[in-house]
Amino acid sequence: NHRDAVERVARYLNDHGVVNEIFHGGLDQRDRERTLTLFRNGSCRILITTDLAARGLDIPDIDAVIHYHLPVNAESWTHRNGRTARMGAGGTAYVLALGDEVLPDFIPDDVYRESLPAEAIIPPQPRWCTLMLNKGRKDKVNKVDVVGFFCQKGGLSKDNIGLIEVKDNQAYVAVSRAEVLALLKRLRGVP
Repeated sequence: NHRDAVERVARYLNDHGVVNEIFHGGLDQRDRERTLTLFRNGSCRILITTDLAARGLDIPDIDAVIHYHLPVNAESWTHRNGRTARMGAGGTAYVLALGDEVLPDFIPDDVYRESLPAEAIIPPQPRWCTLMLNKGRKDKVNKVDVVGFFCQKGGLSKDNIGLIEVKDNQAYVAVSRAEVLALLKRLRGVP
């Protein structure tokens, strides 16, 4: 239940040019789904969340979990870190702690400790940018239609189109960040 901390960290990262999204129980369902779409398709590589994301989310290939607030028990520790080990994948769990901070008993004593650099390294912008179309399954739109539209009308090659998710009333399309502005210019006014 650290919604305020999630929003505070997200604002801090945004102010420093780090692309991120938030996920917590205070968001409505549509916003939570949009956030997960952006995270799954690589338009956002940093998801700041409460323990709501520790269970039941289907997001493959999470490289790392960073614990800003320590979990209150071993079960939460296991479920949070389990996000990196879905379907045989591996990842790393990090704990942000002050140098003399005592870690709970459920965190192994032999964890590797390192100091953070004095100067932060800002991660590069994600490769993908997500566009939302106001048409979806109820409009009889499918992934093939979306690829055809972006390639034929938008002049994109297939390798500049990433993950596509078609919902009932809209579709989310990951497009190469390097191509998105030119694409939008070419599509301006196209029905």
